[in-house]
Amino acid sequence: MTVESTAARKSRRSAGTKSTAGKTTTARKTPSSTDPELVQLLTPEGKRVKNAEYDKYVAGITPDELRGLYRDMVLTRRFDAEATSLQRQGELGLWASLLGQEAAQIGSGRATREDDYVFPTYREHGVAWCRGVDPTNLLGMFRGVNNGGWDPNSNNFQLYTIVIGSQTLHATGYAMGIAKDGADSAVIAYFGDGASSQGDVAESFTFSAVYNAPVVFFCQNNQWAISEPTEKQTRVPLYQRAQGYGFPGVRVDGNDVLACLAVTKWALERARAGEGPTLVEAYTYRMGAHTTSDDPTKYRADEEREAWEAKDPILRVRRYLEASNHADEGFFAELEAESEALGKRVREAVRAMPDPDHFAIFENVYADGHALVDEERAQFAAYQASFADVEGGH
Repeated sequence: MTVESTAARKSRRSAGTKSTAGKTTTARKTPSSTDPELVQLLTPEGKRVKNAEYDKYVAGITPDELRGLYRDMVLTRRFDAEATSLQRQGELGLWASLLGQEAAQIGSGRATREDDYVFPTYREHGVAWCRGVDPTNLLGMFRGVNNGGWDPNSNNFQLYTIVIGSQTLHATGYAMGIAKDGADSAVIAYFGDGASSQGDVAESFTFSAVYNAPVVFFCQNNQWAISEPTEKQTRVPLYQRAQGYGFPGVRVDGNDVLACLAVTKWALERARAGEGPTLVEAYTYRMGAHTTSDDPTKYRADEEREAWEAKDPILRVRRYLEASNHADEGFFAELEAESEALGKRVREAVRAMPDPDHFAIFENVYADGHALVDEERAQFAAYQASFADVEGGH
């Protein structure tokens, strides 16, 4: 047994950080095309690569469908950028950007069937787009005028979940229910690398495995749980955690929309066939801040972001479309115009959102009412009335 000296320990610890402009950031190994091993069908240079196991899930994709995937990602990014700007202008209280994660969300979202059910976190704007949720409806909660602006059962897309990891339990319970009903559908739950450390996620893995629930756990590993890197979340690759629960896990290039589409299709088909849960780790990167209240320059190096920008999920599809002669300049120009129109519509919709009824918060808390809620409503009414009395006194 080797005893490490105090000096050696200090040297080893200091090697893991570096200082830039008076601030300390975590030094990260620059990602490469061979590290780590993952399922990839489209390289960052836009070259199609063969995969004997997963090619069949995208073998029939048409040029029109490829353009559709590209359009989905471009419009989702435009919507996301507009929402960030609106927050900076004071129109939203907060915003959680998906910048850099478009391929993971569009690829997996387009793999779902209409009768599948989706349980998101608060960043799945691209998946919401795929499920037909109007993007303007996503903004009400962040503006503070509602708790979610859509009916979950209209699109089989649950409301955004702020409590980290809890949606995986909701998804597991729902999946267990549809299995008992004999439904030919599946459930997919989204969460991040940070949420993988939550007890709710571990419990959902246990229950889904034991009850063979038709659920896909889709983890977007964007490398940072706010300011904590993935190394602080796990000692093994996240997808390998599935082995301990008795179901398969697979790591996919989260910046490759074709690979995300293929792997998610495979996992959903397993679920529908009664083969139980799957963990998909989409290895991607959050190119922006965790939310608009976060400053990522305080904890990560610029070189890391630059390395991932070279793997931009939208750029690689454009390169593939151009190299394959599946899209011309007219297509890209038309999409640019559509993108600007979407931004304008989002701006106008947000500013036109009416303020909610102050008493709406007390509605639908319980199906049949509750004495405590009635008491709280009366107290709030008296509080509101006190302002009218003050105004009348003046």
